[in-house]
Amino acid sequence: MDFMSINYLSVAIATVAAYLMGAVYYMVLGKAWMKAARLDPAAMTMRYSPFVISFVAEFVLALVLYVVLDDITFAGSFSEEFDLASSVIWSVIFWAGFIATTFTVNHRYQGLGWSLTIIDAVHWLLVFLVMGAILGWFGLPETGLLNGSLSI
Repeated sequence: MDFMSINYLSVAIATVAAYLMGAVYYMVLGKAWMKAARLDPAAMTMRYSPFVISFVAEFVLALVLYVVLDDITFAGSFSEEFDLASSVIWSVIFWAGFIATTFTVNHRYQGLGWSLTIIDAVHWLLVFLVMGAILGWFGLPETGLLNGSLSI
């Protein structure tokens, strides 16, 4: 893997878009999430470290997703192009295989309800959809949006 060939602009945009989408998502579902997670809002203190950690983790996720999508499409196992459709489809496959299953197992062992699993899993599905769409839309540096080969 040549890390110089990564389209870092698309990774950065995918990170910011997914992070902002998550912020809106949890603003809307915050009370339901806290109830499902069995957290008492009165006992909680405001800390910024989880937000920083979340952003860094989403950057790593976007970077790894880019590398994997690039390798899959380069190998031609799904699509000959690193494009929006194949990136979104593969992102959903990765979410279903790695994220949804992990939340389901962890939450069952932790004795947490299905509502928390659904809230968190849908959030990460949206993250993968947003990232996959942005990474696929931009494509590879030599063939993507910034190189002028994609018409809008």
